[in-house]
Amino acid sequence: MSQNETQEEKVPNIDVERDVGNFSYQTTYDYDAGKGLTEATIDYICDVKGEPDWMREFRKKALKVFNDKPIPLGWASEDLKTIDLDRISYYMAKGRPTRSWDEVPEEIKQTFERLGVPEKERAFLAGVEAQFDSESSYSSMKEELFKQGVIFVSSSEGLMKYPEIFRPWFGKVIPIGDNKYSALNSAVFSGGSFIYIPKGVKLKQPLQAYFRINAEEMGQFERTLIIADEGSEMMYMEGCTAPQYETSSLHSAVVELVALKGAKIQYVTVQNWSSNVFNLVTKRGLALEDAEIRWIDCNIGSRLTMKYPAVVLRGERARGEVLSIALAHDGQHQDTGSKMIHAADHTSSNIISKSISIGKGRASYRGMVQMPRHLKHCKNNTECDALLINTNSRTDTYPAITVRGEGNSVQHEASVSKVSEEQIFYMQQRGIPEAEAMSLAVNGFVNDLVREFPMEYSVELRRLIDLEMEGSVG
Repeated sequence: MSQNETQEEKVPNIDVERDVGNFSYQTTYDYDAGKGLTEATIDYICDVKGEPDWMREFRKKALKVFNDKPIPLGWASEDLKTIDLDRISYYMAKGRPTRSWDEVPEEIKQTFERLGVPEKERAFLAGVEAQFDSESSYSSMKEELFKQGVIFVSSSEGLMKYPEIFRPWFGKVIPIGDNKYSALNSAVFSGGSFIYIPKGVKLKQPLQAYFRINAEEMGQFERTLIIADEGSEMMYMEGCTAPQYETSSLHSAVVELVALKGAKIQYVTVQNWSSNVFNLVTKRGLALEDAEIRWIDCNIGSRLTMKYPAVVLRGERARGEVLSIALAHDGQHQDTGSKMIHAADHTSSNIISKSISIGKGRASYRGMVQMPRHLKHCKNNTECDALLINTNSRTDTYPAITVRGEGNSVQHEASVSKVSEEQIFYMQQRGIPEAEAMSLAVNGFVNDLVREFPMEYSVELRRLIDLEMEGSVG
């Protein structure tokens, strides 16, 4: 039997989520809009939340746009058609958000304690938001940040308590009609984070949100808006998990970032969804003069992920960066990438994407870089590297680069490689077990990007990769 045949037959049958997030607690919900999506669903959400009339109108307009837009044609349309929207629950909530851990409902508390959220908060976080299905269940921030004027609340609380800050930017970076699933989020969004960092405030510790799907056939539609005022700096981290069910769940989030003059935002994601989750996310940042937005993104799990963090470089000398890792296992398609829209002179962008495909997993890079004719002295660097583990693994690269103007430059590099059989054999001859040798090879492939993640996340990320690689070669 050849080495390739052995690799193909011994594809690992392991789900990371079984170790980390594959559990659920029986929960009696206080609020449940039922299954399916109609105007009555939106009225229920608005009534429960006590939202103003303008938000009800916004949601109903978005519902019409969602219904009118067809499923996107092309790479994932057949997968998207399998989502039965009439079986999805669009709003389920237990209790109300609290800033006291002792007041969190017991089954929710057990969930987040099992996931280690309180320990992480005490150890290294400046603040934490924990969402359970449709609503934030717990929100906390260090006292000194309150004194500095930092706002860190759920989006629902943000639109009600801080409308003068929230409303001018809400839906402006990502409008309702951007795509079918941004329209869906706009219609039924609930939870997510609203953050405002005042002028000149530089956070030394990160803020974190944790998104947990618990119910079966659940749709989670958090909406996050982060505004970093002039000269401010902050890091936001999010983690995501869900239990494994036979039926499909839907996660369709929208994230809008606004970095005003000289501000810096880092947005770090480690998603670890179960393989029944459709993960359809729209993320975009607006960087003004001398501002910087960095997306640091890791995608593990889900049946289908479609996510392309974007930066619109609207101010001179603005900088955008996307560093992403995607790992696709059997039955999974990680369709990820980035968009860089240059809209001012002397702007620069950097995209580095690494993907690993295991078994019959498929990883796709889909990117866009635009530099219009009227711009001068803009720069972009794009690197897409893919690693194939087995003979049936698949990777695709779809770059779309448009460069005009005077003195603008783009460089693009893409590579596809397989794990070296000689390298694995060499390590085995020195007493390293097969699975560990494969993990070392894969971690070496992504090591330069893993180092960009905060220490707490990089350790967890390496552990998840180790679990995914068990038994992946013969």
